[in-house]
Amino acid sequence: MLRKVEHTLKKLKRLIVILMVSSFLSACSLPGLSGAPENTIKIGTLNTTESQIMGQVIKQLIEHYSDLEVVMISNLGSSIVQHQAMLDKQVDITATRYTGTDLAGALGMEPVKNPEEALAIVQREFQEKFNQKWFDSYGFDNSYAFTVTKALAEKHRLEKVSDLEALAADLRFGVDNSWIHREGDGYQGFVATYGFEFPNIYPMQIGLVYQALANDEMDVVLAYTSDGRIAAFDLKVLEDDKQFFPPYDTSLVARNEVLEKHPELDTILSKLIGTISTEKMQQMNYEADGKMQEPAVVAREFLEENGYFEEVE
Repeated sequence: MLRKVEHTLKKLKRLIVILMVSSFLSACSLPGLSGAPENTIKIGTLNTTESQIMGQVIKQLIEHYSDLEVVMISNLGSSIVQHQAMLDKQVDITATRYTGTDLAGALGMEPVKNPEEALAIVQREFQEKFNQKWFDSYGFDNSYAFTVTKALAEKHRLEKVSDLEALAADLRFGVDNSWIHREGDGYQGFVATYGFEFPNIYPMQIGLVYQALANDEMDVVLAYTSDGRIAAFDLKVLEDDKQFFPPYDTSLVARNEVLEKHPELDTILSKLIGTISTEKMQQMNYEADGKMQEPAVVAREFLEENGYFEEVE
């Protein structure tokens, strides 16, 4: 009886292995992970709302102005994953690339404080090292930002980070857990640059800081500049007047091989340069996160509102 049970267990194990291998092979045959039709463009996005909205903006723009088909490769886990997907030709266009992120990540370079210089470096290096075109910015960034309620800003005339120095001893400061010990642009770097500290620091998950500020549980928090909750809770982002944080201007990146094969793409993609402010991206993110609209719907509304579908092709 025992031998019979052992034999049955062995057969089950073999079956499980076969099913796992079959599932893996099926996944690898999905569009974008293997061959795709000649006239198909593969767009990669991160698993953030912002990235998926911009991926849909690009998709709908390409489909409107060309006969190309577009496949979305969504939920790429990190900037490194999406960069590798481009190198492996699994993706033709990545929807959201950030200067500060790829300077340190893909290029392994030191941070650059000047936005124009940072953009020039990634454009040059991506062209030379990876044969990829880093387009000029959409017009918005997604950087760390010291953020307060508009009521506090009006009461104390707060416009820039330096204005917090006189109040710092009495302020409750809510920050991302990882930022406290982060090298370079973390808390110790901030103190060295601005010359003052916050005695009352409350580490928390980044997603909780907005509600904490709105509920008067915190006085100042470290937020992300394009997060939709800034607009939703009517918060004020303070100017980083000493340019402590590296720039994180946002652009799309495309493989030159694909741009050469489909030259109309360069003109189509360039239509998005300088067209989206950080405040507009906040609103679009909120439409998806706060009002639960699909990224594709938010993208279409943006394109319609700004006359992209009315232009003569």
